[in-house]
Amino acid sequence: MRLRNIPGARDAIAASPWVIQKPEKHCGHWKSVFGNEKPLHLEIGTGKGRFIMQLAQEHPEINYIGIEKYSSVLLRCLEKQEELQLQNLIFIRGDAELINTFFTEGEIEKIYLNFSDPWPKERHARRRLPSSDYLRRYDRILAQGGTIEFKTDNRGLFDFAVDETAQSAFEIAQITYDLHNDPVMNTGNIMTEYEEKFSKKGNKICKYILRRREDKEDRKDNSGS
Repeated sequence: MRLRNIPGARDAIAASPWVIQKPEKHCGHWKSVFGNEKPLHLEIGTGKGRFIMQLAQEHPEINYIGIEKYSSVLLRCLEKQEELQLQNLIFIRGDAELINTFFTEGEIEKIYLNFSDPWPKERHARRRLPSSDYLRRYDRILAQGGTIEFKTDNRGLFDFAVDETAQSAFEIAQITYDLHNDPVMNTGNIMTEYEEKFSKKGNKICKYILRRREDKEDRKDNSGS
């Protein structure tokens, strides 16, 4: 995907009170950044921000962090945030590869991956956000009982993501290959900009929710079964 460079975007991001500079310095202390003990949810690849902003508006009881790599995209997101002034939402301009320097073990309750770059060439498979390499990174920062939600219209990427769970600490708790026609999983669904665009073209939206295998075993042990 070719992104247009916006002059001054990096300077605007550096000056924004909604973007945390040097996020690694806050590793393990994000609740103090927000000034409360609310759970933390993370979206990796925030894009223009419609998804995470609607979540933050609907769930003031949760704190949200959006990570976006591209300055030109994040700038559009910040323009909306300047209007909304959501106190439970902040951003990081950074690469997902660095999330284990941004967050410590068990710090995040939920991770959202929405319409991630498919990196179609096989030699780039490890860069795909639902790859087993990234699942290991997520495993380190997710709290006990934490979940991962992934949506895409790219069936090839989704099949890859499903296969990658076999090599991970996670299992599929829920899955659909046609989200908008799934009465259970589509309940409360918030559409991203890409989701709206692709679904209008007739593309089916795939989604899964992952949970740790060990969390399932812990629940069994606690129930005495």
